[in-house]
Amino acid sequence: MARRHAIAMASGIMPEATPLQLVEAAASAGFDYGGMWIEPDSWTVETTRAVRRALRDAGLRLLDVEVVWIKPGPPDPDHDRIVEIAAELGAPNVLCVSSDPSRSATRDKLGRLMELGRRNGVRINLEFGLFTEVKTINAASSLLEELASPAGGLLIDALHWRRSGGTLDEIAALPSRWLSYAQFCDAPAQGPAPDDAAGILKEAIDGRLFLGEGGLELPGLMAALPATLPLAIEQRSRALRESWPDLNERARVVLNRSRAFVAENSRP
Repeated sequence: MARRHAIAMASGIMPEATPLQLVEAAASAGFDYGGMWIEPDSWTVETTRAVRRALRDAGLRLLDVEVVWIKPGPPDPDHDRIVEIAAELGAPNVLCVSSDPSRSATRDKLGRLMELGRRNGVRINLEFGLFTEVKTINAASSLLEELASPAGGLLIDALHWRRSGGTLDEIAALPSRWLSYAQFCDAPAQGPAPDDAAGILKEAIDGRLFLGEGGLELPGLMAALPATLPLAIEQRSRALRESWPDLNERARVVLNRSRAFVAENSRP
């Protein structure tokens, strides 16, 4: 079967952008989908209306919104708002991470969010990584198995997967029903030490590379994923931001480079 991965613009490639600029950049470049970052403190009902208008006028759909960040303490009502805003914007996915060291608390909060997502037609995608308290693909899989929610998903970020010691066999063994999309970028084959929390976070925010420019096992990862799984290009990079300060131009460069790599490595 021929592989056809739709390509989305993750909001991380332009953290300085406003919601409307994220829509404009993704649409003008020609991405198949956009991604949206939601800051609950500044997001209003009018923001939702304006973004919906912009998406409609541009003929663009969102692949996901981010980020629900589970932290210690009681459930955060802002997390409910993010899920509800995702539904209003027509985004089928919400990205979720946890920095709550209590596994049981993370499980319970995830379960609550997944039930809200189920009622709103939105999937809660748990991302794992050494920068969170759900550090590995196995830890994330264990939570999803326990919750057994139809609104639960697993998000694989190529960088976090590799830095946490993930293997292609683990990817191939995943239930396809957990996968709505994956995040792709490249990076040097050797990264910070697993216990270098500051280095891991700095690389994730500032050190990602164009697809094919680093040493991550991206062709193998693509081959292990479902053939039509959308790929969100999560190329958070200081060099990218400095080299292409114009947001629309940055989006075009990222899409063109990503599309060429995906096409070259998507042969049946």
